Amino acid sequence: MTERTKKLPSLSIALIPVISMIVILFVGIFVFEADAHIPILLSALIAAIVALSIGYKWKEIEQGIINGVTLSLQALLILIILGMVIATWLAAGIVPSMIYYGLDFLSPSFFLPLAVIICSIVAVASGNAWTAAGTIGIAVMGIGIVLGFNPAMVAGAVISGCYFGDKISPLSETTNMAPGITGVELFDHIRHLLYTTIPAWLLSIILFFFLGLYQTSNIQNISDIALLQEELMQLFTISPWLLLVPVFTLGLITMKMPAIPGLLLGALLGLVVAVVVQGASFNDMLASMIYGFSMESENEILNNLLNNGGTEAMMYTVSLVMLAMSLGGILEVSGVLETIVNSLLNFAKSTGSLIFTTVATCITANVITCDQYLAILLPGRMYLKAYHKKGLHPKNLSRTIEDAGTMTSPLVPWNTCGAFMAATLGVATIDYLPFAFLCLISPVIAIIYGFLNIKIERLPYFELEDEEMATQLVDTNINTRVEQPI
Repeated sequence: MTERTKKLPSLSIALIPVISMIVILFVGIFVFEADAHIPILLSALIAAIVALSIGYKWKEIEQGIINGVTLSLQALLILIILGMVIATWLAAGIVPSMIYYGLDFLSPSFFLPLAVIICSIVAVASGNAWTAAGTIGIAVMGIGIVLGFNPAMVAGAVISGCYFGDKISPLSETTNMAPGITGVELFDHIRHLLYTTIPAWLLSIILFFFLGLYQTSNIQNISDIALLQEELMQLFTISPWLLLVPVFTLGLITMKMPAIPGLLLGALLGLVVAVVVQGASFNDMLASMIYGFSMESENEILNNLLNNGGTEAMMYTVSLVMLAMSLGGILEVSGVLETIVNSLLNFAKSTGSLIFTTVATCITANVITCDQYLAILLPGRMYLKAYHKKGLHPKNLSRTIEDAGTMTSPLVPWNTCGAFMAATLGVATIDYLPFAFLCLISPVIAIIYGFLNIKIERLPYFELEDEEMATQLVDTNINTRVEQPI
């Protein structure tokens, strides 16, 4: 600890890799219209040079890179397996069946708000935004595109629903991580979280309702829906029985089967159904799991919609996530993040400013560490003592790091969540960002609650007249919570 403290950079040095990253990414993406990979790699190189200049050895930097990539391995495996799920469910007629029946039941006027609600239900049940997006989200995207909606709007609705479930489900990893870091009981955390989440969710649904009314007037191909359904019937065996595969897969995950084996089983079931029901050859299905499902029809909408999936299609995102997590690992191990967070604490004088600072830190962590877990973990650890000293119950902190850390993660293109959603839904992060209403509204509501002192819970011992005793209780409480395993 002493050696690490000596190596903490000053704020001016800590800002060098951060500012460099922002400039390089802006120039690379918006000026040269390049992919984010090389700008992220160059940013990591600058971060490594800064770390070396303040005394870190290459082995320490390399270990930081390894730790960062290791943190994302589960996410990368899920991404690869979802590529297989998408390919096999397309070939098996599962996704086409979901689209076929969805076109019968989902009215264009109410499609966007219903998309939010449907994805919310699936995400609450599964406890995972990625699982919901890679299953029901794919079908909702297909239905929306067929109805003529802007794909970015549909993706925004899907993400809003998926992250609502991911945020409040007791099965969600982030929903368990946030109270685990701060020492809050899980269901106390969820109850406190509902005060900010439900208003944001309802407001999102209202916005999508009015957006859907406007978009409906611009839809030109409603009369072609019956023809498209007929083409789906010609290309696939369409049956409601096929929907048992996603129901079974999501059921396993709901019953606490881990996401990786649950999704892998879903992919294998899709393979079996494709061979038995659709008559696909086993060799073709193995190829589809790698290279994606491929078919040709006279309908360009179906070609764009159904030629998808496969692990190869996910490699672009996998490589981006690995580079981004390498950068995040360097910034963490070199103390850059710790220095920036400690500096931000100087501005947190009131309850509102402390919550605002927490939100800003979570968003910044999502941008520069490229992972939502770090965006929850770092502020959760570093701001716990500040919340206690201001007499704020730690459930305020656990709620805020979810409002900002969890919810803004899919809005950053090089973040693991942003890269995943873009690859899975087929819409660039920068395109769906303005329509991901829930993710945009949640941190704003958290800040408003902080400054207006709405649903902010205080610690009972903070009201003690003996200030010295109160301080001792604060320190004891903090030490007890910090020592708890995450």
